[in-house]
Amino acid sequence: MIVSVNQPAYLPWLGYFHRIAASDVHVVLDHVQFEKNSFTNRNRIRTPDGWCWLTVPLRTKGRFGDLAIRSVEIDNSADWRTRHWKTLCQSYRRAPHFEEHAAYFEGVYEREWNLLSDLLRDTTAYLLRALGITTTLLFSSDMSPQGAKDEVVLDLCRKANADLYLSGALGRNYLRGELFERTGIAVAYQDYRHPEYPQGKGRAWEPSMSVVDLLFNCGPRSLEVLMKEQDRISVPQGAAKRHV
Repeated sequence: MIVSVNQPAYLPWLGYFHRIAASDVHVVLDHVQFEKNSFTNRNRIRTPDGWCWLTVPLRTKGRFGDLAIRSVEIDNSADWRTRHWKTLCQSYRRAPHFEEHAAYFEGVYEREWNLLSDLLRDTTAYLLRALGITTTLLFSSDMSPQGAKDEVVLDLCRKANADLYLSGALGRNYLRGELFERTGIAVAYQDYRHPEYPQGKGRAWEPSMSVVDLLFNCGPRSLEVLMKEQDRISVPQGAAKRHV
């Protein structure tokens, strides 16, 4: 059982979805503190002039340090929804597969969202379906997580019956392998090799865009492109499954 854990993100990049696709179970880390200037509420899209941020404004003033991602409120005093939809249309209206997904995104931006977590659940679920990724999703806020940093990751892996934890590359900076080894859970790291794909006539290549850039340009081939030339993740022989 390959398990990955990651904070939710707004219209995430390709590597985010690769880690989910390479897992049997993915745990959405939504009980932890919201981090300012993270990808939780923003991401980058390709424009005719390069790229730009799409950022969901939040009500966070005076609340940092005691603000779980699942509880973050959107600041709807600014008309961010009209701006995001207009920017997507201007940037991708000529993309070959934009119209296939336009109705969904238009509907998203017609709704008023109060909690960021609700917006992220809805858009991420749609993107997973559009890509054809069927990995089981769990949410840490439903799992009574214990500990902090690598200890909470280990606790979530145990509760998800992991044989192998698939970490992002930055996990090398804080994961203590011996903690996982003592419970029979192996650790592997994702080193995502970003594929190139068409981004529109006359546009220079820009990596690390939101996955919508891939989806609007490549349509049904998006998952194939996303997974192309990536290392196959497999559970090491002898890894002991832990049941709780």
